[in-house]
Amino acid sequence: MTTQYGNQPAGHHPHGASQRTATGNVLSIIAMVLGVISLLFLPIVFGVIGLVLGIVAKTVRHERLAVPAIVVSAVGLIGGMVLGALLAGS
Repeated sequence: MTTQYGNQPAGHHPHGASQRTATGNVLSIIAMVLGVISLLFLPIVFGVIGLVLGIVAKTVRHERLAVPAIVVSAVGLIGGMVLGALLAGS
């Protein structure tokens, strides 16, 4: 199927515009998973790695899910440390 504006297939983005798919958010998704894991296991390791991946996804790759990934990783990092301190103190 072609469009009325030429012989371009329908759904094609003209002028070299890239088409973002779910694979474009790989670093953000990994950062979110690490943020959730850091709530229960080694928050300093997994939370920091998640934050770094989220920041790289935001600044270098401009992924759409980068900001939520940074938030989830930060909450996992802080929440994991607080939870660890509460459990170690009891």
